[in-house]
Amino acid sequence: MNEINKIYWENRYKTNQIGWNIGYVSTPLKTYFDQLEDKSLKILIPGAGNSYEAEYLWNNGFLNIYVLDIAQQPLDNLKTRVPDFPESQLLHADFFELSDTYDLIIEQTFFCALNPNLRQSYVEQMYHLLKPKGKLVGLFFNFELTEDGPPFGGSLAEYQSRFESKFNIKVLEPSINSIKERQGKELFFIFESI
Repeated sequence: MNEINKIYWENRYKTNQIGWNIGYVSTPLKTYFDQLEDKSLKILIPGAGNSYEAEYLWNNGFLNIYVLDIAQQPLDNLKTRVPDFPESQLLHADFFELSDTYDLIIEQTFFCALNPNLRQSYVEQMYHLLKPKGKLVGLFFNFELTEDGPPFGGSLAEYQSRFESKFNIKVLEPSINSIKERQGKELFFIFESI
């Protein structure tokens, strides 16, 4: 397995090896966003990549949104598409070194991009980054975990056992409105910090 680090991700963007990039907000997340009423929510999208989710939220009046990536290029790409997005809300940093708190964190192809040996650290960090009763919402891949990644897979049982000690599992079920290429391979979830 290659070392998955800042250099790895910068190179993926430089060589346009970004097969996960669908070019628009994913349908399950758009559906979730469209029912949110509180536009003041402090939102984090970690490992955001080109972050069409952030662009969609911003264009719909959610201005307290923070986008984090270890690679600079996707942050620059978002800024090019959304010139009025504040520089101070583009976080070029390591997720595991972040120390702020948020009402809502969006998971979109970040968990599956991390080396699987970081999964428990991810759970702990998400718990620390969320305010009490804060929500972690998004999509996990639902296919066998192999060493061939990213993306790395996982299962409903694994996610449940990893997260249940720190979160109330409100929803964890097959996504019914995934994009065509991911149908049958995604779980939609809503976890609330305990």
